[in-house]
Parts: sequence; structure tokens; C-alpha cells
Amino acid sequence: MSEQQSIVPKFRIRKGDMVMITTGKDKGKTGKVLEVDRSKQRVFVEKLNIIKRHMKPNQEHRQGGIIEKEASLHLSNVRIVCKSCGKSARTGIRQMEDGEKMRYCKKCNEIIDRG
Repeated sequence: MSEQQSIVPKFRIRKGDMVMITTGKDKGKTGKVLEVDRSKQRVFVEKLNIIKRHMKPNQEHRQGGIIEKEASLHLSNVRIVCKSCGKSARTGIRQMEDGEKMRYCKKCNEIIDRG
């Protein structure tokens, strides 16, 4: 493998997961994952880590001005929130008897989802 190619790790956080932010100005807040950027190891969380951008008028923002939008967070700064125990938890991957993989909460051993 050449030096320019980097190994992209597998993530345990996916689009649509409920996550809790563990560090920074929004510490302790929860939100839904909008997007996962695998190459940069970053996630976008709905209505959290809001930044302001000064935009010129264009097709998308006809008025221009100051726009508020979500900024990305590093993957290590968020944790999945378990639906059954209601707390942020570490997750693991188990293989079922039929060969299907599933994510589970390591605190309460409940299944988060399959696939």
C-alpha cells in the first residue's frame, strides 16, 4: 500500500443514530447524526455545534448575511445513546446464529440495531 492511501476505519456510528456529545461547548447534549464523513472521521449532529458563516448572496441564499449551520465533530467526541438504558454507552458487535451482525449496548446488553 502506498503512503498516499490511508486506511479508512470502520465506524460504530451511523447516519440516523442518536448520539451524545462528550466534550466541548455542547457537552451532554444529544442529537441525531445527519452525516458521517469517513475519510475525515467526523460527524454532523442535528442542531448541535452551530457555527455562523457570513455568506454573499447566491442561488441558495438569495438574501446573504449571517447563516447558522452545523459544523462537524470528531468521531471520538460523540457516543451512541442506548434506547433502553437512556445513557451514552459503548457499543459492541455480535454475530447472530444466522450469521447476521448486530450492534449492542455494553452496559445493558440490549440490541441497538441489526446490520
